[in-house]
Amino acid sequence: MESEIFEHISFIYGEAAAHDITRRILETTQKYKSAVTKWENRHPKQTLTEQDSMLITYGDQLQNGSEPPLRTLKNFLDTHIKDSISAVHLLPFFPYSSDDGFSVIDYYTVDPALGSWNNITALAEEFDLMFDAVFNHISAKSAWFEGFLDGDPRYADFFIQVEGEPELSSVVRPRSLPLLTKVQTKTGETKVWTTFSPDQIDLNLQNPEVLLALIDVFLFYLSKGARFIRLDAITFIWKQIGTSCIHLPQTHRLVQLMRSLTNEIAPGVRIITETNVPHKDNISYFGDGTNEAHLVYNFTLSPLTLHAFQTGCATELTRWAAELELSHDTVTFLNFLASHDGIGLNPVKGILANEQINALVNRTTARGGFISYKTNPDGSLAPYEMNINYLDALIDPADAGEPLMTAVNRFVAAHALMLSMRGLPAVYFHSLFGSRGDRIGAETSGINRRINREKFRLDQIESELSTHSSIRSTILSQLKSLLDVRREHPAFNPYGIQQVLETTPQTFAVLRVSPNAGETCLCLFNVSGDIANINPHDLIKDKNRLTPLYSNKPLPAGSPIRALQPYQFLWARVSD
Repeated sequence: MESEIFEHISFIYGEAAAHDITRRILETTQKYKSAVTKWENRHPKQTLTEQDSMLITYGDQLQNGSEPPLRTLKNFLDTHIKDSISAVHLLPFFPYSSDDGFSVIDYYTVDPALGSWNNITALAEEFDLMFDAVFNHISAKSAWFEGFLDGDPRYADFFIQVEGEPELSSVVRPRSLPLLTKVQTKTGETKVWTTFSPDQIDLNLQNPEVLLALIDVFLFYLSKGARFIRLDAITFIWKQIGTSCIHLPQTHRLVQLMRSLTNEIAPGVRIITETNVPHKDNISYFGDGTNEAHLVYNFTLSPLTLHAFQTGCATELTRWAAELELSHDTVTFLNFLASHDGIGLNPVKGILANEQINALVNRTTARGGFISYKTNPDGSLAPYEMNINYLDALIDPADAGEPLMTAVNRFVAAHALMLSMRGLPAVYFHSLFGSRGDRIGAETSGINRRINREKFRLDQIESELSTHSSIRSTILSQLKSLLDVRREHPAFNPYGIQQVLETTPQTFAVLRVSPNAGETCLCLFNVSGDIANINPHDLIKDKNRLTPLYSNKPLPAGSPIRALQPYQFLWARVSD
């Protein structure tokens, strides 16, 4: 490990500085090694399987009087999904000042409003937890930034100060807010780099002391039971004036450094990069398949699936999916449809035509959603993200007489499609539990993303789940059934083979094959509101038997399936 670390540090900071920095990283590693080993022994699994899936949730998603929300969440998950979900992405649970957790005040503390590290440990004993490493920026209320403002020499170079008026038009922006923010320090006014907001101050990784501080945080998270580390907004972490400040070589080296550390002391931990960018750039974070992220977010899947079910045409989804390749058999995608963020549009640029992207935007606003914009290098604004609940996005406002259950059928079929794809599936709390959009919450806060971030009273959601005919109960039951079936079949292994089949425009078909080729499953979907006249046997010409594993609608008894009803899907084992 020492030679790898030295090589990474030499690339980033130069060989002269690398000896001391490497020594200090190794000392930090030793500080946390025994605690990390404890979790490695408790969760000895070294690879992901078809039995793995993830829930995305906030720590305070549920309120139950004075009980710590993290304890409430654990009890709720133990009751409802423990046997169906193996992992939980616990969104930032640290003290924060804005952005619903992504402006961290203290990396080492659990927000007292949520609970304590004991509550995190209790969850980590039941689920593989994913922690967010929010390393691009830190809160303006943090001790680090307040020390900078007060002139504390320890933090003098922790943040990026910009003098004069340098040319910054080439910097890629994810937001429309100003890139630089004026602040008053003890020695006078200065401008600091703020990629996301004036409350989220970018850290200066060109200062090795910042890297060492973040490595300490990274290893601390592993010592507290993190089995996945999500590198939030990692693509922006290295800044160099005169460049785009995105995907820079130093950024990739920083990911490689963290991969080297996990390989050595926590080989069961998985690094996931969060890079909401066009697909080609996104998958670059796999590196050579062995040296960077274990998983990358499959950002393109969500908007393309939405496009398919909104238009009743899977042509673009099929074309894109047929070209998906992985650089190594030990990496894979994190597949999802909805999350705490909105549905990004950057990932479908070049895949959908501009008019198709504009149509997605227009359909979002017609369904009660919002659109967030970013600033282009020329100063113009472009739609960046659709902020809408995924179920709402699949309700057609043009058809006032359409039963809500039709939208539910689309929604479940869309999730079945996501669960069929090669990778680790992740389901957002609001999707698994059948939520609708919180438009009032978004409007009153002025934060578009809050449309899909509503928090609940425990008794409220339990009451709805106890009503068998409720939307929440219906969706939870169906999605759990899909997750449970998926867990039983090696063809759905995250590293298995994926073969997208040519079929009709209104259908999507994929063959999944287990890594040892011992099981093959056909997954077939009608994304339209019309009957799809298709015989699944025609898609498996060299085989002659299909054994249904799951369908959301009754199948004809004793005779071949020759058509799929609107939004019907089929999972079936293929055999000779």
